[in-house]
Amino acid sequence: MNEAVFKRLEYDKLKDKMIGYTVSPAGRLLAERHVPSTNPKQIRAWLNETEEAAALLASGASVPLSAMDGIDPFLALLGKGRIYTETELDQLLAWLVSIGQMKRYMNNKRMIAPTIAAYADSMNDCPNLRQELDRCIRYGRLTDQASPDLGTIRRQLIVIEDRIHKKLEASLSKYKSALQDPIISKRRGRSVISVKREHRKLVPGTVWDESASGQTLFIEPIDVAELQQEWQEWSAEEERELTIILSRLSDEAEQYKYELLQNREAMASFDFMLARGKLSLSYDGQPVTLSEEPVIKLVEARHPLLGGHAEPINVELGIGWKQLIITGPNTGGKTVALKTIGLLALLVQSGLLVPASPQSRFGVFRHIMADVGDGQSLEQSLSTFSSHIAVLKEMLRSADERTIILLDELAAGTDPGEGIALSIAVLEELLKRGALTGATTHFNEIKKFASRTRGCMNARMAFDSETLRPLYRLEIGEAGESHAFAIARRFGLPEHVMKRAEKLAEGRVEIRLDESADEEGHDEETTIVERHALPKQAEQPDVTNNSKEKSSAPVYATGDAVWIYPLKRAGIVFQPADERGEVIVQVQGKKMSFNRKRIKPYISREKLYPGADYDMDIVFDTKENRKKRKLMGRKYVEGLTIETKPDVTGE
Repeated sequence: MNEAVFKRLEYDKLKDKMIGYTVSPAGRLLAERHVPSTNPKQIRAWLNETEEAAALLASGASVPLSAMDGIDPFLALLGKGRIYTETELDQLLAWLVSIGQMKRYMNNKRMIAPTIAAYADSMNDCPNLRQELDRCIRYGRLTDQASPDLGTIRRQLIVIEDRIHKKLEASLSKYKSALQDPIISKRRGRSVISVKREHRKLVPGTVWDESASGQTLFIEPIDVAELQQEWQEWSAEEERELTIILSRLSDEAEQYKYELLQNREAMASFDFMLARGKLSLSYDGQPVTLSEEPVIKLVEARHPLLGGHAEPINVELGIGWKQLIITGPNTGGKTVALKTIGLLALLVQSGLLVPASPQSRFGVFRHIMADVGDGQSLEQSLSTFSSHIAVLKEMLRSADERTIILLDELAAGTDPGEGIALSIAVLEELLKRGALTGATTHFNEIKKFASRTRGCMNARMAFDSETLRPLYRLEIGEAGESHAFAIARRFGLPEHVMKRAEKLAEGRVEIRLDESADEEGHDEETTIVERHALPKQAEQPDVTNNSKEKSSAPVYATGDAVWIYPLKRAGIVFQPADERGEVIVQVQGKKMSFNRKRIKPYISREKLYPGADYDMDIVFDTKENRKKRKLMGRKYVEGLTIETKPDVTGE
């Protein structure tokens, strides 16, 4: 289980959703670090917590979770002798209040969530510290009751400020003609009046500032200078007293370092558990049975990202069979069914409820591996097939009875014949190792493998042939069809194209590529040979018939089509049988030797090529050699030769 699998199965999307449900930094960190477990005890504990969290949320009451604003930086500085600010201590007070609320809430919910409620027992709202902070701080500021001296200092400041204000009001009347505006303002902590620059000499005092234009000066009149000085002294005294009080409160908070750290862990755990509950409720998750055996039984299961409108599926793996081969049309839901199996297994091992009936059962798996999507990568120079092989290599390295393997579109991305053979070999190996395997395919050979192999089962995605629409229902026990023609018609492909495709699919038309070039230099052509008149035995030869022929051995002529038993395909006779019975046959441009007992007549030359004088060099020789031969037939050309590479191989 790694990030690549999480992405392929869309587990990362649900995890991001869960992270979004957290309300505190510490809870978010727990959610970000959360990954599926392979420990059954841990999984059962998580599932129990999530079930209780979902029940709490479903009860309708609002859980007093704390966002723990500013708490993480505060706790990080505990024990370092720092004097905290009024704002930081106010945040600590608010958090301690929420701790007390959470303890009371959980104590009242023990009947619904006994396990979760036990977490609250480890929380401590530090009543002595909370009461002291509550007495000393209001709205982020130390109150006058924080200490007797602070109250005295602040009263003195109020008296002096009142006297300064009265003096300045008198100055406004006294220097009325020199003022820019008849108002009192503050500059650099001093009370001043605004005076026109040209009347500066009319107002004795200290200039503390000037306007942007320089036309207005802000002057502290000499009448209030002495009072201002006194106010400054009392203000400095207030600052000293504030430092003393904050230092005392900080020291008291330091004494509760252990309790405060415990509170953060407990509150983060509540946040994380409730986030799991919120996610589970978002897709109507249900508790399921955790099995000791490596099995999966999905009953009425839905993909959690598709919502309530998704068609539920029923799937079993590891009970009656180890492998399930899913077939059916494109857009029919095969890949979604695969993803549902893997994703729900990941969710269960992450301690999350799943959108399935409580009758569902899940084993615990060490590996959940998926090859879903083409995996093509330009950056890594990976083709679709290369990416599949890379994933298969990793699967075969890890596969055992505690492994889930999910393979989408077996035999895709390469030659179908080789891809099918490779896929069946991989399925056989996975079956031998006991891994639970779910796979999708369109190939009949793989369907037949599943039908005749013990431990394998076919399944199909239901398709409504009347409406030509997929039903997204998984049916166990039967192989499905791709319905390519029906779907193509539904999407509006031209009817003449569809009829032609059906004709080709029925095997009534042979498509042969002939390399031919006339004097005008035409390129290769595709020759279509209708085979309506051919006998059924010739169209579909019985390649399994190894009985001795009662009649005499057939005589093959150059150009006859023959069926080659070892290759299970047709070829064209290049040279008839020699004295040892060896016939040279051209197969896909290569000359190969076969004993006549290993081939049988397929289609005679007369039915394949027009006229007895048809130039067979068109079939057997290269275009370049044919041109040379034609030229040499007209005249002598010095140095012109025809070379034929000996590509005959023995069989």
